Amino acid sequence: MTNLRKISQIIEPQFAMEGAGVLLRRSIAPRPTNEFDPFLLFDHFAFNDPLEGPIRGFPMHPHRGIETVTYILEGSVNHRDSLGNSGLIGPGDVQWMTSGRGILHEEMPRRGPSGVIYGFQLWVNLPAKFKMSQPRYREVSAATIPTYEKDGLKIRVVAGTVDGMTGPVTEIAASPLYLDVQLAPDKEWTQPIESGHTALAYVFEGEGVFAGETVESVKLVRFADGDHITVKTENNPVRFMLISGAPIKEPIVPYGPFVMNTVAEIQQALVDLRDGTFVK
Repeated sequence: MTNLRKISQIIEPQFAMEGAGVLLRRSIAPRPTNEFDPFLLFDHFAFNDPLEGPIRGFPMHPHRGIETVTYILEGSVNHRDSLGNSGLIGPGDVQWMTSGRGILHEEMPRRGPSGVIYGFQLWVNLPAKFKMSQPRYREVSAATIPTYEKDGLKIRVVAGTVDGMTGPVTEIAASPLYLDVQLAPDKEWTQPIESGHTALAYVFEGEGVFAGETVESVKLVRFADGDHITVKTENNPVRFMLISGAPIKEPIVPYGPFVMNTVAEIQQALVDLRDGTFVK
């Protein structure tokens, strides 16, 4: 590892309203410019204020052409979809759903014992050759996600590899790295990331020094190219999601819950939805 990735951009998440009135912090949204390829969207959702009243969620809605990744830290989410899957994902669980040619699903959050719901949703693009593939759903329980711990460092490895430890989510087109990283005060960590891959860090607790630059929560860090990142802490700990993946390098047309390659494909998705042929 000889080429350190520097910070190319620090993004302040913006509040957005989605679903049936869910307030989110959004760092990335789907755009035709596709500057975070292969990543399309990153949302940080939290329901921590009792004044918000009853929990709203995401009633049954369609997706085509993407993968959605939901990671729960506190609380839980009831899920059901048109494949016949249903269940509850709770603290530490991950739901990795490949929508492929079309899926309908519902996500209804529930507060945990502390009254809090807290987690993230990531959208990952699919290459054109897989956009109309068979939908696939994987529920990854917290118990199956390995934890790497060493000298003040704790990493939950959802996808990718850390020092020989590989996460349970595999066979994803973007070859992603998806890590929940905690670093105690006065520590340093280096992680290799394949050159040419998009690399992001979502800092959501504490503060850390990334490539020599201090970043406080809550921020999204975008890294320039290179073959590794370094993170160190001073007086405070830091916790962040580290995300990387191989760019697909294809044009995209995002439209609500659909991300396809052409306008005609978006129009076809709307026709299929109207005609009742969206899900097969």
